[in-house]
This record gives sequence, C-alpha cells and structure tokens, in this order.
Amino acid sequence: MKIHYGIDPACLSTKIERLFELSYKKILSLEKIWDPAWGTPVFTVQGRYTTRGWTEWTQGFQYGMALLQFDATGERPFLELGRARTVERMAPHVSHTGVHDHGFNNISTYGHLRRLMREGRMEANEWELRFYELALKISGAVQAARWSSTADGLGYIYSFNGPHSLFVDTIRSLRSLGLAHRLGHVLMSEGDQPVSLLERLIQHGRTTARYNIYYGRGRDAYDTRGRTVHEAIFNRNDGRFRCPSTQQGYSPFSTWTRGLAWAITGFAEQLEFLDTVSEAEFESLGGRSTIVAEFQEAAQATADFYIHNTPVDGIPYWDTGAPGLARLGDYLNRPADPFNGHEPVDSSAAGIAAQGLLRLGKYLSAKGKPDEGHGYYQAGLTIAATLFDEPYLSTRDEHQGLILHSVYHRPNGWDSIPEGSRIPQGESSMWGDYHALELALLLRREIQGGPYPTFFS
Repeated sequence: MKIHYGIDPACLSTKIERLFELSYKKILSLEKIWDPAWGTPVFTVQGRYTTRGWTEWTQGFQYGMALLQFDATGERPFLELGRARTVERMAPHVSHTGVHDHGFNNISTYGHLRRLMREGRMEANEWELRFYELALKISGAVQAARWSSTADGLGYIYSFNGPHSLFVDTIRSLRSLGLAHRLGHVLMSEGDQPVSLLERLIQHGRTTARYNIYYGRGRDAYDTRGRTVHEAIFNRNDGRFRCPSTQQGYSPFSTWTRGLAWAITGFAEQLEFLDTVSEAEFESLGGRSTIVAEFQEAAQATADFYIHNTPVDGIPYWDTGAPGLARLGDYLNRPADPFNGHEPVDSSAAGIAAQGLLRLGKYLSAKGKPDEGHGYYQAGLTIAATLFDEPYLSTRDEHQGLILHSVYHRPNGWDSIPEGSRIPQGESSMWGDYHALELALLLRREIQGGPYPTFFS
C-alpha cells in the first residue's frame, strides 16, 4: 500500500454522504423484494441479491444496515425497519448452537439497538432495553458453549466444520462474549458450574493468535510475519495442533485476505475492550500485560502484512498466493484492477480491514505510540478513500449492492462471473455492504465529534 498521510476524515465527507445517499435506496430495494422464505441474502448475481445456503450468517448484516443508516442520517423509517425485523426474525440466531457467527448476526442487530438506546438516539424504554440485553446475554453464552480445549491449556470456539476446527473469522465473533460478560452474564455448565465468558474470550483470542497467525519464527517453510491461515486443525483426542487448513482461501500456505481482515479488526476491537476490563478480572487469567501484549502483537503483525501485501490503493486481491497473480506483473505497485483477466479482488476484505486499521491506530496513539498509530490510521483512511468511490461504489439504482467487486467463495466457484470475463467481478455481498456502512459511520462520528462507537458502548 501507498499510505496517504495528507488526508483526514473530513476529506472523505462528500464520499461518505454520497455512500449513505446510495445505501438509502439499496436497503429499501432489498427489503421490498426479499421474501424470508428464500433464506438470507448473501451476494448479488447480475446485481440482484440471492442466497447461498452454507450457514445463515448474513441476516444480521441485512437488518444491521438499516440501523446504521438511521444512526448516520436520523431517518426514522430505517430505525423502525431494523427494530421490527430484529424482533420478528433474529431470535433463531440468538439460540443457534450450530455456528460460530453470533458476533456477526446479533451484535449487528440487538447490539446496535442497545447502543442507540443508550446513546439517546432512540426513546428510552427499560423493558425494551432489557429485551435486547437478554438476547445478547444468551447469544454470548451459546457462542461460548461451542468449545474445544487445547493441549496447551487454552481452547477455542469451534467452527461449523466441527470441534477440530478453529476459523480465524471467529475472532470478530468474540464481541458476543465480551458484551455478554459486560452485562454480567456467565455460561452455566454441568453441576451448575459458572464459566467465565471473559476467560473464554481471552483463551480463544490467544489460541487464534498462536495458531492462525504467523510471526516469522520458523514455524513452517511459509512462516511470514503477519500471514494468517483461515483454519487451524486440532486433534480432538489430545487437543494438539495438527496443521493449517483453509475453506475459502487458495491454500493453507497462502493468505486469504478476508480472513486477514477479520484478524486485524477482531484483535483491534478486543484491545479496545480489554482496555476497559479491571485489573482484578485479569488476575486469574494470566495478567493484563501478557494478554494485551499477545493481542497487540497479533493485531500489528496482521496489519503490517496487509499493508505490505496489498496494492497501492488499499484494495487486496482475494488471496495473496492466488496462482493468477503471477500473470499480473508488478501488481502491488499499481492500483488493484477488478477487471483483470486472472484473479479477482475482494473489496469486502478492504472494508473490514480499514475499520481495524483505524481502531488499531487510535488505540496505539492513546497508548503513547503516536508514530505507529498514525501510520495505521492513515492506512485505514487510504482504503476508505478508494472504497467509497468508483469503481467500487455501486451507483446504479438497478444494482442492489452498495460495494462492488466482493468475493465470497472462490474455490467453490460460488461467485458470479459475468459474460466475457474469466473472473468474478461487479457483484456485492451482504458483509461487504454492511462493513462499508460501519466504516463510514465510524468516520462520520469522527468528523462530527460524536461518540466513538464500540460493540460494548
């Protein structure tokens, strides 16, 4: 990446306002045509949202976008839309025992509604607030119950692949545990034994940092600092780590860039959260300094890898080892090309990573490391400046997506390839659109001096 140091959030004001103007129509367009009997909208095909059954992890983004739209613009119909659909349709996600996605679905709906009420953006109602908080407590406990222990005394929330599988994505679902803990909740286990959600959050984060992230210490022949692996595999007989794997990346020894982005943002958010945890709560968990140092090392390593392995404009290709990249020449030293004939970019990875870079930058600056913090913060702004403009911003009314050139599952061939192209291009995803709005709201709050939004606000 070529980080632009001459821009600040205010420089993006026009682009951000245009983004919310476009999202106004697109949110309503999807709501008008979508039948819940079809399942959950996942990605677009020829500009129209469609579904793809794997796990239902994107419905919270659909209704969360309406809440973000209200948050940014104050347009009341979007609050009513997000609130009504959350109450009507999100309950199954709260008690869903089969997925690792609680932080995606439930923080994006119940979590936003709680935050908006606590900020005074919507009318106060004690019982409604309790309803949201009960949903968030249950969500955090259900997520924490999906647990496998490891031989080194830690453990992880296992993916939908089964108890042997740790996904890097899940680092951002830790928000469900963090908020439930903040609300005073625990997971009740056999014999009425309480299980600390904070302890499981920290253990999962440390396991992810150790086994899904590389640090250039010779772990294997492809150990490059900051590289991530989508899936870590463990032997369930003894809890020992066995090998890296992947579901959506090119190989276990390359880096799927959306997984990299999840790691950057997930660890950055958890650093913000851990900064609010009392010293007493850390005493039985290994001490604040050790835990924070491990989370911070993971956040900075992945952020550095993203910066060093992404084209100059901040938009990554879908995997750093994708074989067609060799045909693109010196692709890192020019802007990403979503229309090339060899490998697709993934704009959704850019939107996710940008928020993490901004949060990490602010965190480090507040901790007395302004030089490091400023670099990450400006990298986040650089990405946003590219993402919130064409050819990534979807400006046609007939296209239901907001951010173009998102990729879902390249190895499975699920992404739409337009006629005349050899690669996916021109389509959107529910998570790409949602995270673009989340990023835009964060920057809009910065510009206007509003409250800094966190999942635990």
